[in-house]
Amino acid sequence: MGKRLPNPRLAKIHRNYTVEETANLYEVHKNTVSNWIKQGLAVCGKKRPFLIMGRDLRVFLEAKRVKNKQPCKPDEIYCMRCRAPKKPAADLIEYKATTATLGNLVAICPDCESIMNRRVSLAKLKQMPCYLSITQSLEELHITECINPSVNSGLNIGEEHHA
Repeated sequence: MGKRLPNPRLAKIHRNYTVEETANLYEVHKNTVSNWIKQGLAVCGKKRPFLIMGRDLRVFLEAKRVKNKQPCKPDEIYCMRCRAPKKPAADLIEYKATTATLGNLVAICPDCESIMNRRVSLAKLKQMPCYLSITQSLEELHITECINPSVNSGLNIGEEHHA
């Protein structure tokens, strides 16, 4: 399983870093930093010890982050296990409300069969034609929304229990 890219904002733009300092800053191995240099991270000079400008480090890591982004289309949900946007299996999607205006779309990945989640606002959800057949989880439906709510509480008031 691959690791997340480090936060580019940890590097101070007016500071120089050695390979070891960069590795300690981002909690990676120094070979990882050497690989970044091979991938295009600018260094000062041609001789060791290499110095890396904080500004160059930040720009390099931000560019790596942008390159690795995979935006989802309106009818896709990102699968964390496959690391790619996917259309839900059999187009079955469930909406679970978290607040009155926000909720999560929950679906199953067609390839690895793991659970996929996507945060969506209820207003945008109603505007997307690809999500017209979404089912709402029954746990969010409140009893006051029922026309004839059940008054059966399971208590037997007035009846004696014989042991």
